[in-house]
Amino acid sequence: MFPLIRLGKEFVKFRNAPALPYDGTHVSQHMCLPWDIDPFMELNNGRTLTLFDLGRLILAKRVGLIATLKREGWGMTMAGSCVRYRRRIRMFDRFEMRSRALGWDDRFLYIDQTMWKKNGDCANHVVYRAAVTDTDGIVGTDRVRRALGVEGVAMELPDWVLKWIEAEKARPWPPIQD
Repeated sequence: MFPLIRLGKEFVKFRNAPALPYDGTHVSQHMCLPWDIDPFMELNNGRTLTLFDLGRLILAKRVGLIATLKREGWGMTMAGSCVRYRRRIRMFDRFEMRSRALGWDDRFLYIDQTMWKKNGDCANHVVYRAAVTDTDGIVGTDRVRRALGVEGVAMELPDWVLKWIEAEKARPWPPIQD
């Protein structure tokens, strides 16, 4: 089940947080709770992605994207992700989440999120490709940037993200069935 109570808590907690620039980083603190774990008593890999939603949605609020989506009648959907799991987060471990925009191409926004353990180790890292949508499909990022007021701003994607984008273009869709 989606952690709606936790999401509500995050919106309340950060309701008066200052706005962030489009390239700002939202930092939040979390704890791995009993319903987040898998049979090995650590943060479940799927729950990790769900918890990243908490940081991403508050980031979207603080940079003005949620207000823009509401004003324009747009929605947002995830169009892909690339995840690394490197360190275990166990039940009741506290961790810090950092969420930031990496940049955009003509169709997608790219969002970078990390989870950091108290000892300074990065536990998990994900890059999301997000699409803003309307009734006709994907809204181009030039239109989204205009609506956000960052029209002329260049935000170059890192080389490793560009390589991921190229790899995704080579991946067959629909998947090949044997």
